[in-house]
Amino acid sequence: MQRLSLTRTYASAPQGSFLTAGQPIHETHPHKLRPGEITPGISAQEYYARRQLILESLPDKSLVIIPGNDVQFATNSVFYEFRQDPNFFYLTGFLEPQAALVLYRENENNMESIFFVPGKDYQAELWDGTRSGPNGAIEMFNADRAYPFSEIYSQIELLLKDSETIYMDTFPAKTSNRFPSFFKSHGQNVVKNSLAELFKKAGRKEYKSAVALVEKPRLIKSEAEIDNLRIAAELSSAAYNKAYATGFRTEGQLQAFLDYEFRMAGCEESAYLPVVAGGAHALTIHYTRNDDLLHDGDMVLVDAGGRYGGYCADISRTWPVNGKFSEPQRDLYQACLNVNKECIKLCTASSGLSLHDIHSHSESVMLAELKNCGFTGLTQRQLHVLYPHYIGHNLGIDVHDITQPPRYAKLQPGQVITIEPGVYVPENSELFPKHFRGLGIRIEDDVVVGERDYEVLTADTLKEIEDIERAAEGRL
Repeated sequence: MQRLSLTRTYASAPQGSFLTAGQPIHETHPHKLRPGEITPGISAQEYYARRQLILESLPDKSLVIIPGNDVQFATNSVFYEFRQDPNFFYLTGFLEPQAALVLYRENENNMESIFFVPGKDYQAELWDGTRSGPNGAIEMFNADRAYPFSEIYSQIELLLKDSETIYMDTFPAKTSNRFPSFFKSHGQNVVKNSLAELFKKAGRKEYKSAVALVEKPRLIKSEAEIDNLRIAAELSSAAYNKAYATGFRTEGQLQAFLDYEFRMAGCEESAYLPVVAGGAHALTIHYTRNDDLLHDGDMVLVDAGGRYGGYCADISRTWPVNGKFSEPQRDLYQACLNVNKECIKLCTASSGLSLHDIHSHSESVMLAELKNCGFTGLTQRQLHVLYPHYIGHNLGIDVHDITQPPRYAKLQPGQVITIEPGVYVPENSELFPKHFRGLGIRIEDDVVVGERDYEVLTADTLKEIEDIERAAEGRL
């Protein structure tokens, strides 16, 4: 079991073989994938290199267990749209449910990526579609070894004998419960011991977080990842600009329009459940009911984006339902926009700033801008009522891309973050000017951090007052 060269790459089916997969590949979907790609824009070689980077960082006699996601059910017979676990996706590009990746390092000369995937099964594939199977995991995904998922317990039991450090998460509840669901759903009584019992039987081991291990390289994006984020942002921006020029009667219509435009432009789906908040609904940060009317004279706050190649756009814009800003709307919007633009200027590594530093700056600028708008005597405590959330977050495969964001670490080139100041004036508070009450505004852009410069991925999404009003003039 020798370490493989980083030049190893899947490009096409072995000559004379008939290759089937449980997801699009170049041979079946040349309109979506170029030769060598496993997911749009990302090659099998890059996924392999990501796994090798993790393996090379491990101490000898280490075992890493990263489960994929299962299909989730709303009722007994109705399932939700499947989305892969982000860490598993980052290391494999494998999009089928009920799979797992095990990374094993005995020493620098013996490091392996071992895939556990649904086995080939004619009856199951008749109902649920083609599976890649263990052979496909090796041929297409560059697995060193691959087994049907039903063998995961026996294989982990063997690997545990020679392992001293185990990387896994939420032990024992989440990880150990994720695996047996595969067997239960297939009616197989092949597992008598839970994963937790396997570790208990294996004796004393050192346990560390697999999530923290994988999320560290996820923080800095490759050129291919940035390209996907750029495409997601460009396609999403076009949808927003069309929305400005289209009149909507309800929040639901606007939501449906954006989702349609994302998909028609080339996104796989909406990246997340969007916020489409008309009027005072915008005061609820995560308002996702999207079931009310849009009223002339109100504003609508939208937080939505498309997903391309597994990577998310995350855009927030706020605009008048009737396409024309009133004076209070214009003043408060411009204040929020000024904060957005000032903070974007700080998104460079050479600034020496952290995301938390930018947040602190956003509070200072927001305080000054609101005072200029007429919020006289505004205190820091009152500002936190008007601006209750953080300036931004990391962006990538997930909208909030990593679970342990390094808010206090200096920004690094290749990091992708959002900048999203907001102001939300309570309806019934005597503390704030009456003509601003009930207004909620958020303006969010996606930014690639450079060494001395930055790239605003969402720059095409109109946000200047004059541009929005001009776009709305030609409404259908």
